[in-house]
Amino acid sequence: MRLSQAGIGKTRLQNVDKMFPAQDILLQSGQIVQFGTGIYGYNNVPLKVKQKIETIIKEELTKCGCTEIELPTLQTREMWESSGRWSKYVESGTMLTINTGKGEFCLAPTAEEAVVEFAKRKIKSHKDLPTTFFQIGEKYRNELRTRGYLLRGKSFPMMDAYSFNRDETSLLETYETIKQGYLNIFQRLGLPVVPVVADNGAIGGKKSEEFMVLSEIGEDTILYDEATGIALNSEILEREDYKEYLKSEYSIGDITKLEPRKAIELGHIFQLGKTYSENMRANYVDANGKEKPFYMGCYGIGVSRTLAAIYERSVIRDKNGLAEGISLPCNIAPYFMQIIPKPDSAKKVQEAEELYQIMLSKGIGVILDDRKDTSIGSSIKDCKVLGTPYIIILGDKVKEGEIEIESTKTGKKIIVQKSKIVDMVDKKDIKQEMNQAENLMI
Repeated sequence: MRLSQAGIGKTRLQNVDKMFPAQDILLQSGQIVQFGTGIYGYNNVPLKVKQKIETIIKEELTKCGCTEIELPTLQTREMWESSGRWSKYVESGTMLTINTGKGEFCLAPTAEEAVVEFAKRKIKSHKDLPTTFFQIGEKYRNELRTRGYLLRGKSFPMMDAYSFNRDETSLLETYETIKQGYLNIFQRLGLPVVPVVADNGAIGGKKSEEFMVLSEIGEDTILYDEATGIALNSEILEREDYKEYLKSEYSIGDITKLEPRKAIELGHIFQLGKTYSENMRANYVDANGKEKPFYMGCYGIGVSRTLAAIYERSVIRDKNGLAEGISLPCNIAPYFMQIIPKPDSAKKVQEAEELYQIMLSKGIGVILDDRKDTSIGSSIKDCKVLGTPYIIILGDKVKEGEIEIESTKTGKKIIVQKSKIVDMVDKKDIKQEMNQAENLMI
């Protein structure tokens, strides 16, 4: 990407939000654009980060045996009435509805009804089970209290998956498989999540777990024992039968050692059982030729929430502890390096162009700061705003044939021969090479 063509101007950060600094930096720099309360658009870098998150989710769910589909986000009232949830969602104010005069519709807040209708047309026999469908798409909820920019909005991308099983035993097997898939997803994303016992709420069903990342900016309070890994959402204690529920469903008896911690919910998995299949008459034919309702599971990951959590964990601060930018993890950053030449030196500009072309030819994500009306200092500040992990600086401080590389995360620098960079680009894994080089940074 050439900055001169990217529509990204100079950024001067002012009064950065202390609670959500990364997202405020994204907003101030035009990397996310607010179109209304809880409604955002994505500029190039966060869009590509979002796409990388989605790719990792798709890869891990495919390993779990899931099949990707796409369901409509515009859904009919009749379909929602068949599950008995239309009036509940409308009365709660959660659902955004549209009356066309030829029928009433909603913008999907979730997709249980749609996927059941989809499955009824696809799955007829016990031989087709188990089956798990998933999609990644936009959801809409009329949140009365939006919070934390992308953490809680009215329109947001979400992965939602739905499993169809013969019986409760099969459902449990699928549930555990996808639970492990979730742990793999968040590990690859660098997010140390904790599975948390939760209440199903309006979704319905029997057993569920949330995937939380501990954070002081989280709006949820969990009770957590780090030694045992036992965690539960404090909302569970509002149930009159919480002791019996914890014992029977999760084998948790003693919660006296659990301590309150703030956390961000990134994912949620549910054992729905026969709740939707019975209401919507979704059946399969068993081995004896009898119709039986599906046992269902439901699994969601908030893509924009996950994006926000990654960004907030990637904040870099100045010597006074104030947020000054972002340094994205190497495996998530869409652009691994940003090349900054001295703009008034034709020779340095030409060297930058040559390096840029080499990296493009090797499939390396790279940004070339080819703007003419900037300085090296301001370009470095802009690089940190964009979240690029490493900067290649082509200035006057180095000898002929040398370049300076700086880590935006640590601020450490190394001086290397220009030919060394070419060698590093030729490696299959330049990231590994750079991580080794960073150990030598001064």
